[in-house]
Amino acid sequence: MVSDTAPRQRKVRILATLGPSSADPAMIRKLYLAGADAFRINMSHGSHDDHKQVFAAIRALEKEARRPMTILADLQGPKLRVGEFADGLVQLETDAQFTLDRDTSPGDASRVSLPHPEIFEAIGDGARLLLDDGKIVLRVTDAEANRIETVVEVGGPLSNNKGLNVPDVIIPMAALTDKDRSDLTFALDQGADWIALSFVQKPEDAAEARKLIQGRAALLAKIEKPSAVHRIDEILEAVDAVMVARGDLGVEIPPEDVPPLQKQIVEKARMVGRPVVVATQMLESMIRSPTPTRAEVSDVATAVYDGADAIMLSAESAAGDWPEESVTMMDKIATAVEADPTHWERVHFTETLPDSTSADALAEASNGIAQTVSASAIICFTTSGSTARRVSRERPSVPLLVLTPKLKTARRLGLLWGAHSVHTRDVANFEEMVAKSKRMALRAQIAAGGDRVIVMAGVPFGTPGSTNVLHIVRLIGDELKRHTNDEIASDS
Repeated sequence: MVSDTAPRQRKVRILATLGPSSADPAMIRKLYLAGADAFRINMSHGSHDDHKQVFAAIRALEKEARRPMTILADLQGPKLRVGEFADGLVQLETDAQFTLDRDTSPGDASRVSLPHPEIFEAIGDGARLLLDDGKIVLRVTDAEANRIETVVEVGGPLSNNKGLNVPDVIIPMAALTDKDRSDLTFALDQGADWIALSFVQKPEDAAEARKLIQGRAALLAKIEKPSAVHRIDEILEAVDAVMVARGDLGVEIPPEDVPPLQKQIVEKARMVGRPVVVATQMLESMIRSPTPTRAEVSDVATAVYDGADAIMLSAESAAGDWPEESVTMMDKIATAVEADPTHWERVHFTETLPDSTSADALAEASNGIAQTVSASAIICFTTSGSTARRVSRERPSVPLLVLTPKLKTARRLGLLWGAHSVHTRDVANFEEMVAKSKRMALRAQIAAGGDRVIVMAGVPFGTPGSTNVLHIVRLIGDELKRHTNDEIASDS
């Protein structure tokens, strides 16, 4: 039986991708015990039947652990690919001419079909075309309605259906393909908590997805294109969270530009109170090796020092030989960083200015008050999760216990820095709120007799976004012994 009411000691969250190496219930359970706080299901691979079993396994574990589990369904997005070659493989020589056209016949070393009319409409002279994850670079010399003439700037072998990146222009294509729409409907029906939108180019892409989601899940935008970076402020306003997806981003921009961009995106997301995930190749060598490189360890540590809400494992946990060990290693790295005496200062390099609302004012004040009175925890009562997000944005030094009557909210907060969510019945009055806060603090083992805790809520209760109460209470320590059976029932 896996059941532990105590929160993780680590504040940053670990998002583990599930796949062939980790899709069975036994391994999902091991990943959770190793430190995974949330699970990513990659809709690019596998069938709906396969994914349905994974959803069921996570929800079964949720009941066993008696802790809300977070599921992120990652949509594939529009994939751009070249056509096929007569011999299956060609060698493109540097400085040679190469044509992409609408002719569907098999290609050769001089041409290949490009089955994406949107590119012909948008591309212009001088633009770059990157093939096979950027291994081959083409420069457009002449763009016409049915053919694109290029010169090969970086040559190499090219085989059938290799991927294509177009970093220099915005392609006029929908962010959601027919497959994505089908996958989205399926994921929502299965109860996904987050939907990740791939290859976002502009805020309007998020608006389209949000319209289809209709509030049934939170929306995360993957930042992996230069066009998205250029409009990051607008995209942050249009979504609930962002992911620094360094794989495709590192293909479309020079690799040396990725680290500063990562820091900038993390900072911007924190400033507006949006959870931010850092992802891709974090412990890449652990796909085949039981230990990471020192550079990978430093990479993970950097994301933790920057104050990212979550760090993600991709192929390491989904298709690698060491999925459990990868989660364990990421947990160890994050825990060690957070134990560093300089971590607190580094995490607060980013200044998070509050909006002129009572909720933001109280959230900002809670961190300072917790330090002044040596409080053991901050406890938030929330319906929508907005209070928890505001407090988390301040990166408090004490545990953040989130109590919510909505299971949907408790699950979504699994990507939020420092938040330990508990699904509990709502409270009806101030006295009940204080009493429940004390009991929950003791149950979660974040406070003991004689400790102070800070309680935040909105009055009247049950009104989303109305946080207007901050209360300091002291625990006696026998609150669990003294409460009645009715009070026990009201906590669950």
